[in-house]
Amino acid sequence: MTDSTLDFRVACEDLTRFMQAVLAAAGANQASADAVTRALVTASRMGTDSHGLRLLPHYLQALKGGRINGVPNMQFHQRLAATGFLDADDGLGHLAGYTAMEHAMEMAENVGIGAVAVGNSSHFGAAGCYALAAVECGYLGMAFCNSDPFVLLHDGAKPFHGTNPIAFAAPVAGEEPYLLDMATSSVPWNRVQQYGAIGRELPDQVAADANGQVSRDPSKIAALLPLGGSAFGFKGAGLGGMVEILSSMLSGMQHGFKLLPMGDPDMTTPRGVGHFFLAMNPDAFVDEDTFARGLAEYLADLRTQPAAEGAEVLAPGDREWRCQAQRDAQGIPLDSANQLAYAEMAKQYRIVPLTQLG
Repeated sequence: MTDSTLDFRVACEDLTRFMQAVLAAAGANQASADAVTRALVTASRMGTDSHGLRLLPHYLQALKGGRINGVPNMQFHQRLAATGFLDADDGLGHLAGYTAMEHAMEMAENVGIGAVAVGNSSHFGAAGCYALAAVECGYLGMAFCNSDPFVLLHDGAKPFHGTNPIAFAAPVAGEEPYLLDMATSSVPWNRVQQYGAIGRELPDQVAADANGQVSRDPSKIAALLPLGGSAFGFKGAGLGGMVEILSSMLSGMQHGFKLLPMGDPDMTTPRGVGHFFLAMNPDAFVDEDTFARGLAEYLADLRTQPAAEGAEVLAPGDREWRCQAQRDAQGIPLDSANQLAYAEMAKQYRIVPLTQLG
């Protein structure tokens, strides 16, 4: 089903301007507004609107209610030469993510690797944004985050893990980065909402109803299946648990099953989300030319592998970079729901509305 309202497109620069202005009006300081805008625009440029522009109204609600601190005093504590902890002071997870990755890269510059656990944080959007922040400075980056329960355990009947994403990015000489950004569930929760909004049936083996039975009807979904579906979900459940340990145990936060839901009507109580970030300097393992040449050869071999009829073999990130090039040229689309939401935000916060590209 095609949504004709996607003809409403806006320039990246205009979306950036709008987001920064409305976040500042809602009480976020400059650093927080810049970080949120950077992450949301990055995600929407790559086509991941579920973790991009669609999230802005939620963050404004959380700022208004006090769940999120718009003027945090984040404190970094370096524990050893390559490890540290960032107390995010209940601030926006995007600022926590970029700040933690900066500290991880500083340690990686000195000792080859840097790892930072983050506590007292909040939702940080797309994990890939922070892995890409490392790549921009020549490092390999990884990002992990726990969340409230949406996903069944293997053979489970009730949600236990969050979608608990894993992101990994590596710099590729002369090309866009290698980028893997995935939930450990079969699909993200936002995919269910998107399919429901356009009346589309879900793929098989990705979600379940309130009884833990696989369903393709978005209106009946109460949980997601772990990566691997009902037959092989022990793989996704295991990966979700790994993310949980890195994100919550190393940061001293509650594990996801005990987190206040992101969509809970209580917008006053901080959630205490945990993250984990890793930066690696490739020069600490092998000389720069060897790494660059090896990765280039690997990707060339991967992309030239035979594909199934009517298909194309792509490396992680290829689809996102194609979308980014298209959206940079043609604008970022807003569906009808987001058009209304952004018009309402403009009115409420007295911000100049987004301008539709002609």
